Amino acid sequence: MALEMRPDCERCGTDLPADAPGAFICSFECTYCAECADQLDELCPNCGGELLDRPTRAKRHFDSAPPSKERRFKG
Repeated sequence: MALEMRPDCERCGTDLPADAPGAFICSFECTYCAECADQLDELCPNCGGELLDRPTRAKRHFDSAPPSKERRFKG
């Protein structure tokens, strides 16, 4: 199963394209931008798990494994 590749930071709403670096995720795939991850001391506020660099997904895989379009920011 592929990562969900959520499209935004759930804390500030910053766009986080699946094919670009700069996203951080925990083991439950909660997703944050680099600035928010740094402000959170790289700990997920939802589960307490470690926030790590999310790998990028090459655009050539978007048809077979599309990134999520569901935004998580509730701002």
